Amino acid sequence: MQPAHLTEVLKSLPHKPGVYKYFDAEEVIIYVGKAKNLKKRVSSYFSKQHHENRKTAILVSKIQRIEFTVVDTEMDALLLENSLIKEFQPWYNISLKDDKTYPYIRVTAERFPKVFPTRSPVRDGSEYFGPYANVKVMHTVLDLVKKLYPTRNCNLVMSPASVAAGKHKICMEYQLGNCKGPCEGIQTEQAYNESIAHIKYLLKGHLGEVKQHLKGLMLESAAALQFEEAQEYKDKLDSLERYQSKSTVVSTTLGDLEVYSISSTEKVAFVNFLRVSQGLIVVSRNVEIRKKLDEADAELLEATVAEMRAQYGDDCKEIVLNQPLDLEFPGVGITVPKMGDKRRLLELSMKNTLLFKQEKLSQYEKLNPELRVDRLMEQMKKDLRLSELPKHIECFDNSNFQGTYPVSACVVFKNGKPAKSEYRHFNVRTVEGPDDFATMKEALTRRYSRLLDEQKPLPQLIVVDGGKGQLSAAVEALKAMGIYGKLAIVGIAKRLEEIYYPGDPLPMYIDKKSETLKVIQHMRDEAHRFGITHHRSRRDRGTLRTALTEVPGVGEETARALLKHFKSVTRVKEASEDTLAGVVGRAKAKIIADFYQGGHAEADETVVL
Repeated sequence: MQPAHLTEVLKSLPHKPGVYKYFDAEEVIIYVGKAKNLKKRVSSYFSKQHHENRKTAILVSKIQRIEFTVVDTEMDALLLENSLIKEFQPWYNISLKDDKTYPYIRVTAERFPKVFPTRSPVRDGSEYFGPYANVKVMHTVLDLVKKLYPTRNCNLVMSPASVAAGKHKICMEYQLGNCKGPCEGIQTEQAYNESIAHIKYLLKGHLGEVKQHLKGLMLESAAALQFEEAQEYKDKLDSLERYQSKSTVVSTTLGDLEVYSISSTEKVAFVNFLRVSQGLIVVSRNVEIRKKLDEADAELLEATVAEMRAQYGDDCKEIVLNQPLDLEFPGVGITVPKMGDKRRLLELSMKNTLLFKQEKLSQYEKLNPELRVDRLMEQMKKDLRLSELPKHIECFDNSNFQGTYPVSACVVFKNGKPAKSEYRHFNVRTVEGPDDFATMKEALTRRYSRLLDEQKPLPQLIVVDGGKGQLSAAVEALKAMGIYGKLAIVGIAKRLEEIYYPGDPLPMYIDKKSETLKVIQHMRDEAHRFGITHHRSRRDRGTLRTALTEVPGVGEETARALLKHFKSVTRVKEASEDTLAGVVGRAKAKIIADFYQGGHAEADETVVL
């Protein structure tokens, strides 16, 4: 329900695209947004319930005044929103991190323009190219520009009158070949401006026009028998070819493109931006965005597109994305390719995004290990469709050998890691024969009956090693105890790592590279290892009691020593009295030899495991 003093403002909002600003009680802009339909978008903040999104609810509670601006198109709204966010930096708006740290190449707005790097753009009519995320790349481009088209770097104010009057003198830069002497009229203003035009082409990544120009000059010089000059043009053309060979060639059939891909977590998003010109990647940029209001990926992408086009120019007529946008750009095509060169280019961008994400998260987690736990818990909650974070998980697995010595193991994970002191195993009491379902039911019943009796906390998630049958047995146990629905339970089948849910006949498949699946697999392997270890221990003790302890005077300790030395009961039976004496002493050796040589009790072939 909207506040009374805002009711009239909401009624006056038009059904048109535009930008809205929210002010708090101190008349500070706290949020700037864009809308395809101002009335629908702004009204939604006050008509929807924000119980799940606490940050949005807090924002709405602080709104005291609303202003809006109507524009012609969605693109205009996006650009205006981006400009206002930069100007006012509202608390609840996202911001692209580290934008101001990147350098640009500046082409000054004056007679005989200069070309040089800068980190502080000013609005004086100069043109800026960049920003360059890699300073080394920027200097490589500058070196190429200066080699191909030498320009002045002095601060002389070269008016036509002063040049004509000969008031300026050439300096050492002319002698070194770094300048062609426009101050004395050695290079004409027309020729200088042609060089500046080709420099701008090159800085925009349009290498084809520059190459064509140099090749034409080389041929003209050669035809006029000016071979030294022709060789200079050839050297410049070779330099351009070498620079181009170092660039990433995507496809000669692609024109000018912008590529964006995004991957996000609950609190932060990572975007990779590629700019392609004539089949070459001329700009690659990674951007980190801190979420303020649980913004959707599409909303973050829109903001990134606006920012990148504002910085790098909006002359590209096609944008490639890894997810669709509900936004129209006049004269610009937006595609999410499924195959072909554009798809391969998008996959390259996505690869860069994921590597950037992995690097950043790794840095944050080293500084604060709890961040990894929080991120993992959020990821598992999302992947497994849970209602709460699975900070406490228990996994069950059964072991038996042809129905004998059945055991069930329970392993416990806290915050995604084994809590080995809380592992438990159960010697099955009520099940006869190899009945895996009944064994599972008994194990869960005993485990959670005890937790309930001792009033200890239940886990948020139970993982059962097995498919639908084992899961159904586990569910029966939980229902019998009255705790079904109070905690989540899933089953994992070994064959294809399928995740089964109660009541759902179809399994769910988790990404093989997902951390969620790795944790579940780790739990399942731990439960299997813990159960097998206990099962073998029981089986060995049973073997000792039944095979060797039948011999009068031979206890478990003596039987263990014999099996350790002879490896099997058969070899003990076949050993001579002297050989046995070397292990257990003369008196017991005589008893054992007399027992077996007297034909007592057939020994089973048993090998110590």
